[in-house]
Amino acid sequence: MNQTFLRAAVCALSALAGGAALSAQTAPYHVVKTIGLGGEGGWDYLYADSAGQRLYVSHGTRVEVVDLVRDTAMGFIPNTPGVHGIAIAPELGRGFTSNGRDSTVTIFDLRTLATLGTVNVGGRNPDAIVYDPASRRVFTMNGGSGTATAMDAATGIVAGTVALGGRPEFAMADGRGRIYVNLEDSSAIVSFDARTLEVRQRWSLAPCQEPSGLAMDRAHRRLFSGCGNSLMAVSDADAGKVVTTLPIGRGVDANAFDPATAFAFASCGADSVLTVVHEDDPDHYSVVANVPTRRGARTMALDLLTHRVFLSTAQFGPPPAPTPERPRPRPSIVPGSFGVLVLER
Repeated sequence: MNQTFLRAAVCALSALAGGAALSAQTAPYHVVKTIGLGGEGGWDYLYADSAGQRLYVSHGTRVEVVDLVRDTAMGFIPNTPGVHGIAIAPELGRGFTSNGRDSTVTIFDLRTLATLGTVNVGGRNPDAIVYDPASRRVFTMNGGSGTATAMDAATGIVAGTVALGGRPEFAMADGRGRIYVNLEDSSAIVSFDARTLEVRQRWSLAPCQEPSGLAMDRAHRRLFSGCGNSLMAVSDADAGKVVTTLPIGRGVDANAFDPATAFAFASCGADSVLTVVHEDDPDHYSVVANVPTRRGARTMALDLLTHRVFLSTAQFGPPPAPTPERPRPRPSIVPGSFGVLVLER
């Protein structure tokens, strides 16, 4: 038996065993409500501002803003074409969106939501976006260019770019001036210095394939990558190696970690579940539950103050008729059905 086949068999058996265990356990979270937002267009990342008790939700060509005290829409940031992600710099009173269609970042005022400026990042399709408080820089992960752009958060001036050596997905800032990025096409993680923009590490996430979402336990220096082959890969951020993998649902696109509960989350839209993993210690983990969510709920935000989880999705209708250009069209979105699922313990 070759090693590749052996690894595949072990992963399959682990997933089956994990699924049996999940069905016998009580889920620690459940859906308590849906915050209706309506409107049209697709969606990507969400960002929960725990201190400000606001939720920023990407939606088509704008960002919806939700008051998390009342769980109601309170405004929006317009003119963000193809928006993917949101980052905020609380000490500067500024927020930032990555706009994939025109390769820009929109800078907005956290208090008024007014647009302060627009910056061309010089890379194609800026996707994930993160703020690093150590360097006071904002970084966009440019999926069409295989680069990251660094921008001074206070001035909006582009400080440089980093060649990542692959197609970036989500990224995390560790708070010490190091940025970690999932590389989807090479199933790896790359890290670079936020100040010098020098690449520091690169390691394989095997057996993880096509990593997307990324979260971090900063205290214990562990990274959680959501993988396209239904795994969560846990990495040692300092040693640059995979510690373990765990089975999760299909269609993951976001991850989160709650240091107060030691729960790591993976939002899996294809299986309509939120996989919850517990960090027993920095090198040992256990799958707690697959919490039922809703079809398409693949992106997520975690409020570290209330420990609530938010997932955006909509209701789906039948797909349109196939065409030569779109032989396998996606299901249609029911107009006005977009909203945010709220999960509580």
